[in-house]
Amino acid sequence: MAPLIHKFLSSSLLILVAFTTIFSCSALNPKSLNASLAVASGWGSASATFYGDPRGSGPKDNGGGCGFKNVNLPPFNSLTSCGNINLFKGGKGCGACYHVKCTSHPACSGKPSTIVITDECLYGGCADAPYHFDMSGIAFGSMAIAGQEDDLRHAGRLAVEFARVPCNYRGHNVAFHIEVGSNPMYLAVLIEYQNGEGDLSKVELKEGASGAWTPFKQSWGKIWRMDSTHPLQGPFSIRLTTLTGKFLVASNVIPANWKPNMVYESNVNFSN
Repeated sequence: MAPLIHKFLSSSLLILVAFTTIFSCSALNPKSLNASLAVASGWGSASATFYGDPRGSGPKDNGGGCGFKNVNLPPFNSLTSCGNINLFKGGKGCGACYHVKCTSHPACSGKPSTIVITDECLYGGCADAPYHFDMSGIAFGSMAIAGQEDDLRHAGRLAVEFARVPCNYRGHNVAFHIEVGSNPMYLAVLIEYQNGEGDLSKVELKEGASGAWTPFKQSWGKIWRMDSTHPLQGPFSIRLTTLTGKFLVASNVIPANWKPNMVYESNVNFSN
């Protein structure tokens, strides 16, 4: 009976920790992450919690405040996090990649884990430090010594170190998911699998018969929209600009006969 009682208490404690670390989040174990990342120079200090299922991907719908879908599947593999105001950046920080590590708990491995910002956490417990990561349960546990993931989750809140790193989604180029509701007068796209900095400051569209670039408006997170005064004519080329000014053009990436809820992958990506 004693082992059963111990198992019950351990599971109950995990559920309690998960519950108490849910703040205002709207809503990668590096070995299994297809987005391998090079370590950037310099580490900063942050705090970290987790939300949702202790062994889950964070939001119940496997999405989040950036608009990404199925973050429980490759290439994200649930190695994701909400960012506070200085990480989420009003949605422009969506897709940025970080290394995080901890040494403040006996279960910490001290080795960096790779995570991606896919959600927002702007208030409550996420305002406890200039930088706060509210991670998925899997991402939080990935900072632990192998076999001690649950012990680390019991800590609830940790002091961590973090470093910005370039994303590298192996096997993927930049892709554009046409959002449901798009039509010839309204085009909304989710931008996925962006290598390098991972963030965006500007997105522009060029229609097939036009030589002009028209700016999208950021709708929310990594979803950008075009409200047109005329029926848009494909194929569409899309130009992406990062927060540091790097840009990339995906020529004729969306065909003239495009459809909502389809993904169109380009043949280009940012370098790392």
